[in-house]
Amino acid sequence: MSDRLRAAMNEARKNRDQARTLLLSTILADLQNRDIELQHPVTDADAVEVLRRGIKRRREAVEMYAKGGRKDLEDREAAEIKMIEEFLPKFKGRADGKVVNQIAREELAATV
Repeated sequence: MSDRLRAAMNEARKNRDQARTLLLSTILADLQNRDIELQHPVTDADAVEVLRRGIKRRREAVEMYAKGGRKDLEDREAAEIKMIEEFLPKFKGRADGKVVNQIAREELAATV
């Protein structure tokens, strides 16, 4: 996973895509910090967790910018979420907690 992120960052640098380069370098820095925190090399599972945290932070920022009327910043954060999602494996037994909660409520209401 880390190698894939580094390769993508180098590609973004070659293409002079500043936004993607900045995002990927930030993610790689987060991975390095996680590596130091864990005191062992980051596994793919650890990397996925770092990416998920990054997405969560950006989703919270999107909500705050929407409330504040900052559409430009909201759009930038949403674009970063889409870029990060490109590196995530396809769900592997995980789902959005809100969706799971909603489905559970509907099922429980149907059985009553």
